[in-house]
Amino acid sequence: MQTLTTTQALAEFCAKARQMPYVTVDTEFLRERTYYSKLCLIQLAYPGDSDDDAVLVDPLAGDLSLEPLYELFRDTSVVKVFHAARQDLEIFYVDAGVIPKPLFDTQVAAMVCGFGDQVGYETLVRKIAKQPLDKSSRFTDWSHRPLSDAQKTYALADVTHLRDIYEYLAEKLEQTNRHHWLAEELGTLTSPDTYVTQPEDAWKRIKTRSNSPRFLAIVRELATFREAYAQGRDVPRNRVIKDDALVELASTKPTNMAELGRSRLLLREARKGDIADGILKAIADGMNCPKENLPEPDRSREKMQVNPALADLLRVLLKAKSESSGVASKLIAPAADLDGLAAGLRDIAALNGWRREVFGDDALKLCEGRIALAAKGCSVRVIEL
Repeated sequence: MQTLTTTQALAEFCAKARQMPYVTVDTEFLRERTYYSKLCLIQLAYPGDSDDDAVLVDPLAGDLSLEPLYELFRDTSVVKVFHAARQDLEIFYVDAGVIPKPLFDTQVAAMVCGFGDQVGYETLVRKIAKQPLDKSSRFTDWSHRPLSDAQKTYALADVTHLRDIYEYLAEKLEQTNRHHWLAEELGTLTSPDTYVTQPEDAWKRIKTRSNSPRFLAIVRELATFREAYAQGRDVPRNRVIKDDALVELASTKPTNMAELGRSRLLLREARKGDIADGILKAIADGMNCPKENLPEPDRSREKMQVNPALADLLRVLLKAKSESSGVASKLIAPAADLDGLAAGLRDIAALNGWRREVFGDDALKLCEGRIALAAKGCSVRVIEL
């Protein structure tokens, strides 16, 4: 098991990889104590069965530059294969502004090939590579050196089996002509916007029960402060203020340190110093926000008049389409999309791209009364009217 610790060794491996049709990639990282992931290990493999075809790269080695790897990522003649790539790609984008292209995510490809929603790597290894997978090192501390042989074996398995999985899924996509399905699904992963969190937008991810514009303004200011503080000091946002504490503060609106200290959910470290000052300022800013700048809650779905009978028929149609296409129903259209269709909404994902091919066109026909559904045995048939 080779572990590359110098830029020269990495450059030599990447030069060989650039002569290959694809390279498989995985990472091991820590994020429990930081805002940004701490990259601890990179695994790489290209087609072949010799010991030289798969390596570990130690980014913690002091004199190692990852630039040869980033040059490989920029080389569009080599497909970069990941499984569940989002967190891996975030690391590389934050570090160097690089998103590997062309990209192939085996988790996404498996979904469009009929393996279900968010299928795990272990499942694909078992079903496609026909190999067991030792996951005993899954929760290891990858920053600790030296790595044990068991850790190295575990890490390498994440890219060696990935070769068989990629080749199988790539052939399956070719046979079913679903390459454009995969390309659509990878659009989000290959967009730089996916990996940039603007502090002023952080509030949109927080679940609240109130849609009061003034309440949401305080939530917005608190979330903006928390995100900027966490990014600037590279600490997890929940180490600054947890979501439930943030919502509590937006409700109780403390105006001074004494009132802040009575918060039930606030961490002890947040009751003093820079965090406490930032919290009080954020609450004051939310309270004093001009009326014209208050957030506008999305009430579009509150006014929906869902036809429950039509929604049930759409669920039956979706189940039939899911079974015939071999694609998980949740991937084609979540329940919210079905309710939206039954309420007359048309700006939904199920009516775009490959989802429209599989389900959306017939769903519209059903909504418009142009088709009917008939059950025969265990199957459902579409009947043109």
